[in-house]
Amino acid sequence: MLAVASLGIASLLLPGGRAAHSRFKISIDLHDVSTCNITQQMKVAELVRKADLIIWDEAPMMHHRAFETVDRTLRDLMELDDARATGKIFGGKTVVLGGDFQQILLVVPKARREDIVSASLPRSHLWQHVTFLRLHINMRVMATNSEEQREFAKWVLNVGNGSLLAIAGEEGVDLD
Repeated sequence: MLAVASLGIASLLLPGGRAAHSRFKISIDLHDVSTCNITQQMKVAELVRKADLIIWDEAPMMHHRAFETVDRTLRDLMELDDARATGKIFGGKTVVLGGDFQQILLVVPKARREDIVSASLPRSHLWQHVTFLRLHINMRVMATNSEEQREFAKWVLNVGNGSLLAIAGEEGVDLD
């Protein structure tokens, strides 16, 4: 299993994690035909070929071209093991994209609002292949003995799924 994150700080929270740019040798300047700076002979290529699973945290914070670049690279790398890999998303690897799509969009320097939205992962051709799994329980908070923290976790979950449509304290707002 390979654990990567879109942000270097987030990668520190993953056991054995690395920033996606570092692990996959993703260029900073990406285009529609970019590939990662990995050749078949590199040790990282062997590591990627051996991995059964790739977990990519903070996915919403990355430009969709980064995922497309990794997709093209994995298709090329996996071709040695599976001749049909070039026709499979991510070369047939299982890739789990984690993150909260209700948080903030990625940073695109000097971009207009529509440019930022266009750069987001849901605008990628890969998006049609995504299967969604929703987490309904914050296990980290549930492990605590604090009722206040559990109530806060419930409130955050309700805000995230749209159950709370108004600001707390406004007349007629039901927070349960």
